[in-house]
Amino acid sequence: VAVVRDGLNPETVYSAEALVGAIQPTPDDAYMNGCGWETTHRWTLPKDLPSGMYLVVSTARNSAGEEREQHDFFVVRCNKETSRKKMLLILGTSTWTAYNDWGGANSYEGIYGAEGRDFSPYLSLDRPFSRGHLWLPEGAPRIPLETPLDRGAIPRYANVEFAFAQGYAKYYAAAGWASYERHFVRWAEQNGYELDYATQHDLHFDRELLEPYKCAVLVGHDEYWSRDMRLAIDGYVEGGGKVARFGANFCWQVRLEEEGNRQTCFKYIAGDSDPVKGGEDEHLLSSAWEDPAVGWPGTETFGLNGFEGVYVKMGNCTPRSSGGYTVYRPDHWAYKNTDLYYGDVFGSEANIFGFEVDGLDYTFEGGCPVPTFTDGAQETTEILAMSLATTVEANHGNPGALHYIGEADAGYKAILRHGEATPETIAKVANGCGMMITFTKGKGEVFNAGTCEWVMGLKKKDAFTEQITKNVLDRFSE
Repeated sequence: VAVVRDGLNPETVYSAEALVGAIQPTPDDAYMNGCGWETTHRWTLPKDLPSGMYLVVSTARNSAGEEREQHDFFVVRCNKETSRKKMLLILGTSTWTAYNDWGGANSYEGIYGAEGRDFSPYLSLDRPFSRGHLWLPEGAPRIPLETPLDRGAIPRYANVEFAFAQGYAKYYAAAGWASYERHFVRWAEQNGYELDYATQHDLHFDRELLEPYKCAVLVGHDEYWSRDMRLAIDGYVEGGGKVARFGANFCWQVRLEEEGNRQTCFKYIAGDSDPVKGGEDEHLLSSAWEDPAVGWPGTETFGLNGFEGVYVKMGNCTPRSSGGYTVYRPDHWAYKNTDLYYGDVFGSEANIFGFEVDGLDYTFEGGCPVPTFTDGAQETTEILAMSLATTVEANHGNPGALHYIGEADAGYKAILRHGEATPETIAKVANGCGMMITFTKGKGEVFNAGTCEWVMGLKKKDAFTEQITKNVLDRFSE
């Protein structure tokens, strides 16, 4: 076993060898109720261990000399023994949990239900993570298409093909430290930005967690949130805090139960199956934030809505889009020292716009997009950049095609917006957008990049993406 503080220069802080292994049975419902394994090895963390993301790398060797490696993690928060930084990075652990299919199910598919073929609305945190969410080899494919789709070609999903061929989790590229936060952390450390660390679950149980910090940072794919997590962010911003969100896909309300050890989200079937439906706690329905029963659109916290996006360069969802943002307000402080002009496209070479994005309902005034304010947008919202997205994976009838997304999400969005899914209502909601915005609320301020793949602009050293990121972090940490 080795414990590694991960980042630009990974540091091993503990190791132990020649430990005797023991086989412990895994319950059939471990994905839902946990593994319940007994402890076989302990290590007490030093009091001065710096805040950070720590990978626990376990290597098991059998009698034939074959090795198998597993990655797990823990997060160390700042305490009185360590120096507090100006910025706190909040890891998207609720979304990590939703995509983790270890034990047979996640929030997308699995062995739950009477026929053993359904996603599980209940997911335990008492289980390991599937391979790829915490560590990946260099070059593992990401979700957005790297090259435009040829005319007449069928959709391909390089990340899923890689997962099946190499034994990684099917959803490794959709969520986790390895695909998102790690790239940001390595860039931040290389550029002199110091961070403390916490998880969404920490935020859920401690609304005062953010108070000592000038800026809260979110990165990558943070699709799932609890009500208490949102309330913590809202209170922080109202009181003068700054939030820098370099991510997207703000969609689902979750509930944390069993003292935080189980995450509940019924998603599309919440209206029929969630036990809180129709009761006094219906506002806690584990459905979309834009669901009328929940009535709390994402715009009220982060300025954008998840279902006003969603998909870009994923299969046949905008397969030939630029992969970048079009600039509309180049005089805004976020563009300082970028040398970007109105109408420029930035980030396309790094493919920063994808695979899921957040947006607003908008119109154009004077050649620039402005919110219509029909979907809860904050009055102070400024749309700095924009590009297009869709909830429908178009089918052109090209021979041999299988479509992963189809119209399922568009149908759900149609129900949210119009009460029913018909060809007419689906057509009304099929098209969306992603936006980079800023807004003020109370005494605080929010920057929202509105795209999951922003981190690729940092990893691939896109000068425009890097400068905008520096502008935001410098302003928000003053």
